[in-house]
Amino acid sequence: MSSKTRVGRLWGVGLGPGDPELVTVKAARLIGAADVVAYHSARHGRSIARALAEPYLRGDQVEEPLIYPVTTETTDHPGGYQGAMDEFYAECAARLAAHLDAGRDVVVLAEGDPLFYGSYMHMHKRLAHRYPTEVVPGVTSVSGAAAVLGRPLVERDEVLTVLPGTLPPEALAERLASTDSAAVLKLGRTFENVRAALDKAGRLDEAWYVERATTEGERVAPLAEVDPATVPYFSLALVPSPLNAQNPEATGNRDATGDLTAAGDLAATGAGAAERDGGVARGEVVVVGLGPAGRPWLTPEAQEALAAADDLVGYGPYLDRVPANPRQRRHASDNRVEAERAAHALELAQAGSRVVVVSSGDPGVFAMASAVLEVASEPRFHDVPVRVLPGLTAAQAVASRVGAPLGHDFCVISLSDRLKPWEVITERLVAAAKADLVLALYNPASRSRRWQVAAMRDLLLEHRGPDTVVVVGRDVGGPGERVRVTTLAELDPDEVDMRTLLMIGSSTTRVVRRGNDDTVVFTPRRYPA
Repeated sequence: MSSKTRVGRLWGVGLGPGDPELVTVKAARLIGAADVVAYHSARHGRSIARALAEPYLRGDQVEEPLIYPVTTETTDHPGGYQGAMDEFYAECAARLAAHLDAGRDVVVLAEGDPLFYGSYMHMHKRLAHRYPTEVVPGVTSVSGAAAVLGRPLVERDEVLTVLPGTLPPEALAERLASTDSAAVLKLGRTFENVRAALDKAGRLDEAWYVERATTEGERVAPLAEVDPATVPYFSLALVPSPLNAQNPEATGNRDATGDLTAAGDLAATGAGAAERDGGVARGEVVVVGLGPAGRPWLTPEAQEALAAADDLVGYGPYLDRVPANPRQRRHASDNRVEAERAAHALELAQAGSRVVVVSSGDPGVFAMASAVLEVASEPRFHDVPVRVLPGLTAAQAVASRVGAPLGHDFCVISLSDRLKPWEVITERLVAAAKADLVLALYNPASRSRRWQVAAMRDLLLEHRGPDTVVVVGRDVGGPGERVRVTTLAELDPDEVDMRTLLMIGSSTTRVVRRGNDDTVVFTPRRYPA
């Protein structure tokens, strides 16, 4: 029996121009069978390719989002745009290679056809010579647009020319004048140049505009009539077959408004993806806020950092909130060893690893950002890059569940006396109470700290009325979510634990019952004179 480890197979899978029913049977089968599913997306985290493939995903597969660092922004990368893109694609290829080396089959999703202006080709060029590879073709945007328009592209000896709208207008006009039929992709910002080139070539009256072909948002119109401000990236220009120049009013797939439609099959973020403004480089620490609970609370920027990481470092329960990826190494630790955890992350980065340190909520609010930066200030870690990515903090999450209690000035205080004396906490509570600030109280209690909530309540009652509004929010966004509105006098310390955030209103904070017995809490923007 051979001792050689099996390597995985790479699949470039085309999904067609946007209609879910244009996904091939083979593509659907391979998506469902894959160990790893990869897809490109912009920094907002949404991927058209993943959305098309979602019906075929099993739910237990490893996902590798390949998130372009920028889309239309400029870049300060030393190699310019091309250098930034080469670095990005090299990093993506390395991530997929780690799965293939471990014997996992990888499907890379692509709108349209993988090798027709698709981002998959950048993975293919870097990996196909190293691993067993197969490309599954898909319906291209040009084919989808022609079908929606209901006009043949070419017939008999006619020549079809496919052009990127990013060409200079003079070059576009020259090619448009010398061909029978044409498809011009990558419109968006290039639309006005493309229209000018069509006009110069004498083809403007023949040209049709097709947007998001085969999808619910498809639109078709004579190109000369289209407002440039309405043109998205997922659109193209078609100059159909001259031999079939009959009136198109009788052809095509029209909706009730008379519009027709089309789409492109380039990467979900456009313009050959993105320029890079630093991105997630090798040998750095990124401190990431996971928000209060679950993926819906996670920012696209945090998703990007998590997807690109080699090592994840954090308190065990927080790491458990990040889906497992066998390509990545996970380093869980106790919640009371923040300095040691920070040093470990910095040492990993010093050795060349991309490290993400995870925090619940926002990492800069009673969390790991301060601990990492404190250790990173030591001379031994002076050259290790550290970035902090914000997250939705608990105060914002709890406030959103009841309305807008943080609508005016507020103060954030931790009731934990583990890292500061209780005397300091009481001084700050009294100062905030006298200043009539709304208070957001973190870490109010734990299994070993039970008396602080009652002490805080009694202290505040010396300076605030007994009817002061109190919001008790527990596990907001999680399965144990519970939010209750009460008063300072009626606050029960027994219902408060470490997963609870307390919000103490100011003298102006109001509780209003609205229709359907809906209760809202808000602090007006104006303060009484």
